Amino acid sequence: MNNVNKTSPRFLLGQIVATPGALEALETNEQQVMELLQRHAVLDPGELDEEDQHTNEVAVAHGERIVSSYLLNDETKIWIITEADRSATTILLPDEY
Repeated sequence: MNNVNKTSPRFLLGQIVATPGALEALETNEQQVMELLQRHAVLDPGELDEEDQHTNEVAVAHGERIVSSYLLNDETKIWIITEADRSATTILLPDEY
């Protein structure tokens, strides 16, 4: 098992941007974007299966794109994607991809 500290960020987020739909969903659910960004930065698995979790581990090690998926309080799915070059992280709804 990996002994990585689950509270220390594993990668840089770059510029953080969010789509209007994601911002509206967060507001509707009274949830803070920082909570989700912190989970993303420590590779909290959220809604990812084991294969996607492994893909993210490889992505951190090799500088590839990192994708997270979380459910809000009303079960709305939110994706967070950090680009391979770590220049930007986008928060969006799956149908806005």
